[in-house]
Amino acid sequence: MLPGPVPVRQLVVMPPDACPQCRSGGRAVGRPSIECRGVSQHFMPGAEPFSAEGGPAGALLLHGFTGNPSSMRPLGEQLAAAGLTVEAPALPGHGTTVEAMVDLRWADWLAFTTGAFEKLARRCDRVAIVGHSMGGTLACALAERGDVAGIAVVNPLVEPPADEARRAIHQLVDQGIEILPSDGPDLADPGVSPPAYAGTPLAALLSLLAGVEEVALELSSVRCPVLLLSSRTDHVVPPANGDLLMASAAGPAERVWLERSYHAAMLDYDRPEVEARIGSFVRSVTVGTPPTPPTPPTPTRKGGSRP
Repeated sequence: MLPGPVPVRQLVVMPPDACPQCRSGGRAVGRPSIECRGVSQHFMPGAEPFSAEGGPAGALLLHGFTGNPSSMRPLGEQLAAAGLTVEAPALPGHGTTVEAMVDLRWADWLAFTTGAFEKLARRCDRVAIVGHSMGGTLACALAERGDVAGIAVVNPLVEPPADEARRAIHQLVDQGIEILPSDGPDLADPGVSPPAYAGTPLAALLSLLAGVEEVALELSSVRCPVLLLSSRTDHVVPPANGDLLMASAAGPAERVWLERSYHAAMLDYDRPEVEARIGSFVRSVTVGTPPTPPTPPTPTRKGGSRP
């Protein structure tokens, strides 16, 4: 179960680009509707975007492809309780229905994220970006342009896949298949069931992979501090993606291996360590607080079983 709202502040479940009329009525729980510029979105329960007003240090939290802000909410509430200004938007087409993603492309997500960062930067002195999977791709893309205090990325997608993989996707698209059924988030913990799409929009995926190529070519332009958290076992994004980021980033970079979690590590067995590491990193690059050594993770049980 995901924790409820942070008691010390009101979380605003509205995206950062919502119009003033929408934002004024955006304090809601349950299943709010966003109506802005003639568009109405009904979010899946638990998948709503949220904001928290805090001090001059800001954090932009970006979820992954076909994901939603539920993966970022526990971390976001922790950062908000520490006094940071937090934005955890739902990327276009996410958190509603998978059909909403069919016509969206990399340029849409990059433009939306750029706008969200710029608006948050106008409200804060320094802004860090936290990204999971495609959110990590977007974090790197923004860091390549500068003006980012630091990025913390969890299993980021930054290495273009093999040509044969993309050819296989193209073949499916050519056959008229828009959405391929999927099994949901890659989690080691069977007790976690976040809101999720049951399919993958293939044309949108191909566009994402083209965007990854662009980001990969400019990784050496990432000069801000980088915290990389990599799951040792990831069935979605191979750990080699992290290898490329560590080899390419020009700024100070630290890598932490997660031994008990799969791709969706933000909600998996290593969640306490993930939140502690990222929370400490974000505070260090935005407020100047020295990183706090995290509590050692609970060791895996004998025989390789997980808690």
